[in-house]
Amino acid sequence: MSDVRVRFAPSPTGFFHIGSARTALFNWLYARHAGGTFVLRIEDTDRARNTDESLQVLLDGMRWLGLDWDEGPDAGGDYGPYFQSQRQSIYDTYLKRLHDAGRTYEKDGAIWFKLEGERYTAYDKFLEAEVEKVKTKPVVIDDLIRGRVERAEERDFVLVRKDGSPAFHFVNVVDDIAMRITHVIRGEDHLSNTSKHVELFKAFGVEPPKFAHIPLILKEAGSGKMSKRDKGALIEEYESRGFLAAAVRNYISLLGWNPKDEREKLDIGEIIELFDFPGINKGNSRFDEKKLAALNAEYLRELNIESFTFLARPLLNEAGVIGEGLDEDYLQAVLTLCQPKARSLDTLSELCGYFFRDAYAMDEKTGAKIAKKTDPEALLAEVLPILDTVEPFKADAIKSALELHAAAEDQPVFAYFPALRYAISGQGGGPDLLPMLEVMGRERVTARIRKFIA
Repeated sequence: MSDVRVRFAPSPTGFFHIGSARTALFNWLYARHAGGTFVLRIEDTDRARNTDESLQVLLDGMRWLGLDWDEGPDAGGDYGPYFQSQRQSIYDTYLKRLHDAGRTYEKDGAIWFKLEGERYTAYDKFLEAEVEKVKTKPVVIDDLIRGRVERAEERDFVLVRKDGSPAFHFVNVVDDIAMRITHVIRGEDHLSNTSKHVELFKAFGVEPPKFAHIPLILKEAGSGKMSKRDKGALIEEYESRGFLAAAVRNYISLLGWNPKDEREKLDIGEIIELFDFPGINKGNSRFDEKKLAALNAEYLRELNIESFTFLARPLLNEAGVIGEGLDEDYLQAVLTLCQPKARSLDTLSELCGYFFRDAYAMDEKTGAKIAKKTDPEALLAEVLPILDTVEPFKADAIKSALELHAAAEDQPVFAYFPALRYAISGQGGGPDLLPMLEVMGRERVTARIRKFIA
């Protein structure tokens, strides 16, 4: 293991959304790339908003994405506890160090951090009042992504709130020191906090970690940062819809990082090998669920049929398309046909539901289009005797029999296909027709054609 130590420090106050997942993933990727340590630290000091349910959603989401942590909840480690709510004695020790150094004072029931510098009074247009400010030397941050950033803090800030709870800036820095974090990889929206954090590191006499502020993820429509309220923002949504974790992880890795060779589909080993700070963009990225769905479809097509069936069965069952007693061979045969056409598992019931149910929707636009060009009932009446008698009822034999009939009628064989597909599926597209007839079987196919003609 190298000396690289990174951390993901979420607050369990809601759902596990794309932005948080991307931050966790980039930290995990860098730790794995550098042979370092990935620490999961739970920032649960907000007692009013933290819930056990939110924590479980977070942990489950990370495990689903394959983001295992080397230290943290359930894993232990030498620098715990890994919940801030359990680290009060550590914060008390560090607060005393600041107090003994003359860097704290009390005001309005809270404990404040005293910046070093020349103090003066100025009018604050936001507060619409005279406030005390401090002339401090600018903090220089050599950010691994943003480059050189300078920012000067002008006002003291709270370390401990009046209710006794430690503030974010204080515990964030104390934990990074105590846990020996070497690299802080977080969202660009935290860049404005970094000068405060560097001031605290200096007050403790500790060299700050290296900072890397990753670009924001913009919402799919409109402008602005993507939030948990935006469409497609929650990791658990993709898990429940049957998306593949590898596809979601692959897509999230490309939100702000580029392997520099224009590829979009990469296995996790390749991403770990290639991932580093020079590949992270400075510009913001935009979430695109269509791209995620297309990438997911690529991953689905590569699954062996046993794995595809294993993942598809519960979703088809939940949708009421199949029952528990369905023949496994028939299910696998159907899914073998549908897999190349599948975009996602949650839409699979729409793609292949008619294989299992005799009551299926008829697409009216498709029906009207076919009827405008030909007489579907007459065409089906021609092919029904052929399908009743062809032996064996296999795709090749069906094709040969239909070709002979079409030649005799001076018609291309494909002239019969739209009406035939529409009668047995209600759709205008789907898997290849002749293998579809074979899998459905003679009895089901001919019964549907007779019903359609009637």
